[in-house]
This record gives sequence, C-alpha cells and structure tokens, in this order.
Amino acid sequence: MNSIKTLYKLMEVSSRDLEIPDAYQRRLNTERVAKIVAGFNERIANEPKVSFRDGHYYVFDGQHTIVARKHMNGNNDLPILCKVYYGMTEAEEALLFAMQTGYSAALTPSAKLRANLHGEDKASGEFYEATEDVGFHVGFERGGGRIVCINTAFAEFKRVGAEVYKEALTILLEAWGGDPESLRAEVLQGFIHFVELYHDEYDRNRLVYSLRAYEPKFIYAAGKAEKELRGIKRYVNIFYRIYNGRRRHEILPMKF
Repeated sequence: MNSIKTLYKLMEVSSRDLEIPDAYQRRLNTERVAKIVAGFNERIANEPKVSFRDGHYYVFDGQHTIVARKHMNGNNDLPILCKVYYGMTEAEEALLFAMQTGYSAALTPSAKLRANLHGEDKASGEFYEATEDVGFHVGFERGGGRIVCINTAFAEFKRVGAEVYKEALTILLEAWGGDPESLRAEVLQGFIHFVELYHDEYDRNRLVYSLRAYEPKFIYAAGKAEKELRGIKRYVNIFYRIYNGRRRHEILPMKF
C-alpha cells in the first residue's frame, strides 16, 4: 500500500464524465441513495473520490453520493466537487475502495474481498486460492459448497496458515460434501481449531468416518446448547468427543 499515490486535487467534474468501474465496485443500492437524498446536508457531504486514469474519471468512493446529487438536480447532469487522484492503477483504486471508512457505507465481507482480489492483495489472493484448491468457493453468491462466513474463514486462514486451513476444509468436504450447515462460522472455526490442536495425532480416515455419523446441523445445535464451555471450545469439544467416541484405546488427549 505504500506505493499508492495519495496526492489529489479538488476540482469540479461533470457527473456525465464520472464512471463507475464494474471490476471492483459494488452494485448501486437505490435504498441508500434515497436515504442520502432524504437527509442530505451540504455542510457535511463528502466529496467523491475519483481516479483520473487513461483520460477517464473513475469513481472509487462516492457513487451513491453522485447519484443522489444528480437525483436532486432532476436527474440532470451537474458539476460535482471531487477529490481527483492522479497516477493510480486500477488495482490501487480497488485497494483504496476496499479500505473505505468514515461516512462511506460499510462494505460487506464479500465486496471487500472482491475488491482486494482485484487490487492484487497478497493475503486475499492466497486465501481465495487455498479455498478454491480444496474444492470450496468463496461466497460472493450463495450456493452449495460456498463459504459465506468470509471474515471468519479469512481470519482462520491467516491465523493457522494454508496447510492447516486446507487440511481442515478438505476433511469437511470429504465428510459432508459441502453441506451449508457444515460451513457455518462456528462449525468451521471450531473444526479448524480441532485440526490445529491435533494436526499430527488423529487418523484421517477415522475422523472422516466419525464425522459422517452426524449431520452438520446437529454439530451446530449441540455447540449452541453447550453450557460448560465457552466460545470456540464448545465446538472443539464436540469434535473431540465425536472422534474419540466410546473407544478406550488410541484416543486423543484433552488439550483445551
């Protein structure tokens, strides 16, 4: 991020010339536009942030404000005071878009990851590739085999590293075939912690076989019902008990 140019010039640009890049921008939210119009106050309104690149003005922050201003002008184009940045690449624009704070609407985890991927953020790219390599997909859209708890999954990936992350996801896929219930944040996080704790101690085939005896929704419900343990330990304990079962030999030791 240190290479991103942060110099800008305040200048008026016609709304007709302001372009919204589809590559990393989110879709226009008409409800948000209506809220901006209803509560518009010129004294606190932010200037849209625009990148002048290849002869075009690309908006990377403020598209809803632009549409709101145009709406208040009878849907006619008008000059808008913008912060115009120079010398930025499309990837740098995407990274700045993903870092939006302040009065900008908070990005959803999927929108932020999508922008960071387009901006070639290293950690985001490695997380995305690791997830796809296993056979799962990052949940830009809902569907089977898609991880929608992106913040949780990404945090675990960064915490334990690609090897443990991929090992845990591979076992979940083998056991439950991408069942959405197995990809809930609590279940996913708990299982990654379990794999991290017992990385070189459990028998892989036995673990997969043991998991298949239970439906993922049971795991989630059992964790929620657990009263003695708190936080992620509730789910680690469930996986620990499922693996050991009623066996007296070759059982995993208690580590949590």
